[in-house]
Amino acid sequence: MNQSFFLPVREVMTRDPQRIDGMATVREALARMENRGISSLVVDRRDERDEFGLLLAADIAREAIGKNRPLSRTNIYEIMTKPAPTVDAEMNIKYAVRFMSQFGMSHCLVLDNRDLVGLVTLRDMTIHYLREAEGR
Repeated sequence: MNQSFFLPVREVMTRDPQRIDGMATVREALARMENRGISSLVVDRRDERDEFGLLLAADIAREAIGKNRPLSRTNIYEIMTKPAPTVDAEMNIKYAVRFMSQFGMSHCLVLDNRDLVGLVTLRDMTIHYLREAEGR
Protein backbone atom coordinates (compact mmCIF):
# COMPACT_ATOMS: atom_id res chain seq x y z
CA MET A 1 0.00 0.00 0.00
CA ASN A 2 1.58 3.26 -1.16
CA GLN A 3 0.93 6.08 1.31
CA SER A 4 2.77 8.87 -0.49
CA PHE A 5 -0.17 10.22 -2.51
CA PHE A 6 -1.82 13.59 -1.98
CA LEU A 7 -5.58 13.87 -1.61
CA PRO A 8 -6.87 17.28 -0.46
CA VAL A 9 -9.75 17.50 1.99
CA ARG A 10 -11.64 19.50 -0.68
CA GLU A 11 -12.09 16.31 -2.74
CA VAL A 12 -13.61 14.35 0.14
CA MET A 13 -15.76 16.96 1.89
CA THR A 14 -19.51 17.40 1.73
CA ARG A 15 -20.19 20.64 -0.08
CA ASP A 16 -22.87 23.04 1.15
CA PRO A 17 -23.43 21.54 4.60
CA GLN A 18 -26.75 22.24 6.30
CA ARG A 19 -26.68 25.47 8.26
CA ILE A 20 -28.79 26.77 11.11
CA ASP A 21 -29.01 29.88 13.26
CA GLY A 22 -27.72 29.63 16.82
CA MET A 23 -31.03 30.96 18.15
CA ALA A 24 -32.96 27.99 16.74
CA THR A 25 -34.12 25.41 19.24
CA VAL A 26 -32.74 21.93 19.70
CA ARG A 27 -36.14 20.58 18.60
CA GLU A 28 -35.79 22.47 15.29
CA ALA A 29 -32.25 21.17 14.85
CA LEU A 30 -33.31 17.57 15.49
CA ALA A 31 -36.18 17.89 13.02
CA ARG A 32 -33.80 19.19 10.34
CA MET A 33 -31.29 16.41 11.05
CA GLU A 34 -34.03 13.79 10.81
CA ASN A 35 -35.53 15.22 7.59
CA ARG A 36 -32.14 15.37 5.88
CA GLY A 37 -30.70 12.15 7.32
CA ILE A 38 -27.66 13.92 8.78
CA SER A 39 -25.97 14.07 12.19
CA SER A 40 -24.51 17.58 12.18
CA LEU A 41 -25.38 21.20 11.44
CA VAL A 42 -23.15 24.21 10.89
CA VAL A 43 -24.16 27.12 13.10
CA ASP A 44 -23.94 30.38 11.17
CA ARG A 45 -21.72 33.27 12.17
CA ARG A 46 -23.54 36.26 13.58
CA ASP A 47 -21.26 38.54 11.53
CA GLU A 48 -17.97 38.45 9.64
CA ARG A 49 -15.89 38.77 12.81
CA ASP A 50 -17.64 35.85 14.49
CA GLU A 51 -16.75 32.16 14.20
CA PHE A 52 -18.80 29.24 12.94
CA GLY A 53 -20.28 26.78 15.39
CA LEU A 54 -20.95 23.07 15.00
CA LEU A 55 -23.82 21.06 16.40
CA LEU A 56 -23.64 17.26 16.43
CA ALA A 57 -26.35 14.78 17.30
CA ALA A 58 -23.97 13.64 20.05
CA ASP A 59 -24.06 17.17 21.54
CA ILE A 60 -27.84 17.01 21.65
CA ALA A 61 -27.77 13.57 23.26
CA ARG A 62 -25.21 14.60 25.88
CA GLU A 63 -26.17 18.20 26.66
CA ALA A 64 -29.94 18.28 26.10
CA ILE A 65 -31.45 14.81 26.31
CA GLY A 66 -28.91 13.45 28.81
CA LYS A 67 -29.41 16.45 31.08
CA ASN A 68 -33.19 16.39 30.66
CA ARG A 69 -33.35 19.89 29.16
CA PRO A 70 -36.54 20.85 27.30
CA LEU A 71 -35.81 20.54 23.57
CA SER A 72 -38.15 23.33 22.53
CA ARG A 73 -36.72 25.77 25.10
CA THR A 74 -33.02 25.01 24.67
CA ASN A 75 -31.27 27.06 22.00
CA ILE A 76 -28.52 25.63 19.86
CA TYR A 77 -26.02 28.24 21.04
CA GLU A 78 -26.27 26.76 24.54
CA ILE A 79 -24.93 23.35 23.52
CA MET A 80 -22.97 23.81 20.26
CA THR A 81 -19.20 23.75 19.88
CA LYS A 82 -17.85 27.20 19.09
CA PRO A 83 -15.47 27.91 17.56
CA ALA A 84 -16.03 24.85 15.42
CA PRO A 85 -13.00 22.71 14.64
CA THR A 86 -11.75 23.43 11.14
CA VAL A 87 -9.34 22.15 8.52
CA ASP A 88 -8.12 23.87 5.39
CA ALA A 89 -9.61 22.78 2.07
CA GLU A 90 -6.15 22.07 0.64
CA MET A 91 -4.87 20.03 3.60
CA ASN A 92 -3.84 16.47 2.76
CA ILE A 93 -6.45 14.12 4.24
CA LYS A 94 -3.77 12.06 5.94
CA TYR A 95 -2.95 15.09 8.11
CA ALA A 96 -6.62 15.96 8.61
CA VAL A 97 -7.27 12.38 9.77
CA ARG A 98 -4.30 12.58 12.13
CA PHE A 99 -5.45 15.95 13.52
CA MET A 100 -9.03 14.84 14.07
CA SER A 101 -8.03 11.50 15.59
CA GLN A 102 -5.53 13.11 17.93
CA PHE A 103 -8.19 15.42 19.37
CA GLY A 104 -11.12 12.97 19.28
CA MET A 105 -13.14 14.84 16.65
CA SER A 106 -15.60 13.19 14.28
CA HIS A 107 -16.54 16.27 12.19
CA CYS A 108 -14.68 19.39 11.03
CA LEU A 109 -15.69 22.38 9.00
CA VAL A 110 -13.66 22.94 5.85
CA LEU A 111 -12.55 26.50 5.23
CA ASP A 112 -10.91 28.25 2.32
CA ASN A 113 -9.44 31.33 3.97
CA ARG A 114 -12.35 32.14 6.32
CA ASP A 115 -15.06 31.02 3.91
CA LEU A 116 -17.03 27.88 4.68
CA VAL A 117 -16.73 25.48 1.73
CA GLY A 118 -17.74 22.17 3.29
CA LEU A 119 -17.86 19.67 6.12
CA VAL A 120 -15.75 16.57 6.50
CA THR A 121 -16.06 13.54 8.75
CA LEU A 122 -13.37 11.26 10.03
CA ARG A 123 -15.33 8.30 8.68
CA ASP A 124 -15.51 9.67 5.12
CA MET A 125 -11.85 10.63 5.04
CA THR A 126 -10.73 7.26 6.37
CA ILE A 127 -12.74 5.41 3.72
CA HIS A 128 -11.47 7.65 0.91
CA TYR A 129 -7.91 7.33 2.15
CA LEU A 130 -8.14 3.55 2.06
CA ARG A 131 -9.63 3.57 -1.43
CA GLU A 132 -6.92 5.90 -2.75
CA ALA A 133 -4.10 4.06 -1.02
CA GLU A 134 -5.22 0.68 -2.36
CA GLY A 135 -5.83 2.06 -5.84
CA ARG A 136 -2.25 3.21 -6.30
